[in-house]
Amino acid sequence: MHCVGANVAAEGIGCSVRTVQRNRAELAYQAHFFPIREIQVAPQLAGLHCVLFLSTFPENAPMVYLSKIYTKSGDHGETGLGDGQRVAKDHPRVAAYGDVDELNCVLGLLLTNVPDYAERNLILRIQNELFDLGADLCVPMQPGENPAHALRIIASQYEQLERDIDRLNDTLEPLNSFILPGGSPASGWLHLGRTVCRRAERSVVTLMKMENIGEHPMIYLNRLSDLLFVMGRVANDGGKADVLWVPGKSR
Repeated sequence: MHCVGANVAAEGIGCSVRTVQRNRAELAYQAHFFPIREIQVAPQLAGLHCVLFLSTFPENAPMVYLSKIYTKSGDHGETGLGDGQRVAKDHPRVAAYGDVDELNCVLGLLLTNVPDYAERNLILRIQNELFDLGADLCVPMQPGENPAHALRIIASQYEQLERDIDRLNDTLEPLNSFILPGGSPASGWLHLGRTVCRRAERSVVTLMKMENIGEHPMIYLNRLSDLLFVMGRVANDGGKADVLWVPGKSR
């Protein structure tokens, strides 16, 4: 991959440009979690497609430009990370944010199958935060990284999850038995989400053994899995319709 770097100013925003000789779809994919903007730069860079990686995150910045979905760049088992690196599709980093993506899909299925779900806004917030988490995981941390220049999970996001857990758990009676997944449709989807979330946790633990990703992604997923468990109980008529495990019932 041939890259040419240049410092430019666009619309009053100080930033850097990476120009890459690739098709638009692949560039957009690699810029998946960054604000991007097409701009005109110095004449010597004419003819190259320019993607602007903003050092700030203005509210009106477009996140992704997708004009073509298939790129063929992954036909040999590799994919691009958010910083442009090419890695195998079974790399632990890809597995981790893939599990996070799957979790997001499960929560989307919850909302489409239970359109009147009482905690819909909470789920929508979590889905957005899971994209933040995917952005975090797909871009390797750099030594001396400036937190203001990277989209990372931060403590306030999982601290809010803790408050959500406390709010919802206060409405429930204590458990004196393990519960079986199911009951209401919403509860079933939430328990499925909980198990996918736990798998994402395990994938993140594997990645943490190989690379420095900080502690926040793991803490966020750990809190979220607890929240999904509590939400599953609340969705079963405040726990009254929970299906209890009876040890050895069929023996």
